[in-house]
Amino acid sequence: MSARLLRRSGLLRRSGLFWRAGLFRRSGLLIAGAASLALAAGLFAAPGSFSGYVASVTNTSNVSGTAPYFTCAGALAADRASSLFTLPLNEPSNSTTAVDTDSGAYPGTYRGAMTTSTATPIACSRDTGGAYVLNGSTSYVSTATSFANPQTFSLEIWFKTTVAGGKLIGFGSSQTGASGSYDRHLYIDSTGKLVFGTYNSATKTITSPSAVTDGAWHQAVATFSASTGMNLYLDGALVASNSTYTVAQNFTGYWRIGYDSLSGWPNAPSNLFYTGSLRWASVYSTVLTTTQIQNHYNAGR
Repeated sequence: MSARLLRRSGLLRRSGLFWRAGLFRRSGLLIAGAASLALAAGLFAAPGSFSGYVASVTNTSNVSGTAPYFTCAGALAADRASSLFTLPLNEPSNSTTAVDTDSGAYPGTYRGAMTTSTATPIACSRDTGGAYVLNGSTSYVSTATSFANPQTFSLEIWFKTTVAGGKLIGFGSSQTGASGSYDRHLYIDSTGKLVFGTYNSATKTITSPSAVTDGAWHQAVATFSASTGMNLYLDGALVASNSTYTVAQNFTGYWRIGYDSLSGWPNAPSNLFYTGSLRWASVYSTVLTTTQIQNHYNAGR
């Protein structure tokens, strides 16, 4: 095909882009003309008939393009084999059941006021539903099933608050009210720092270096086993650890979210109820790896 034919067909005009750019000259048609023909063919190919297109997905934080999982649901599902339960905490306001999206065997029960908000920004924004908003006085969740003396586990939850104090997630001997035995918990202390605690004849705690009550969404993960000790992660990064704390208190209990006793624990807040928003609470029967924790964090950004 020649430049003359292109002009006759309407693909090329003397006043058009290719002609003005000098891609076609009567004395130098061969090389430039071939290159322009290839470009023109691509530009005017029928939709769906050309496979050489490149797609790009952009989001406000520009994270999903490099993260291995696009949603928190996808990231957590990849580690479902080691999960006891996952509660997205995204049910509509006034719901009574917190659905377990893993096996479905261990749902939670909403206690007190249950309100959901879809206000943005929100953690795991590419997932459906809103965030569970706890009022700091009556709102919490407890599992319907009890568990016997877990000694290897990981806890994970997303939270947002401006209030120092309250239990995010923990293990207690009572399904409702204040438990008589309680440990294996993540709580925000009276100074606004994140604490992971277990009990073995005395309280054993590790604490974040900075306060977490800045009103931003954060991912908190705690891991525990006899071989690894206690580890605390904040937003995908290890912030505290102690390999000598290897045994938790021996009792049967329920997993509690948003409230339980903290009497006797370091910097225990005056209000045991958490005030703020929560999403995606999970308990695992294994120690999550750093890579798994970071994958979950990146999926939620």
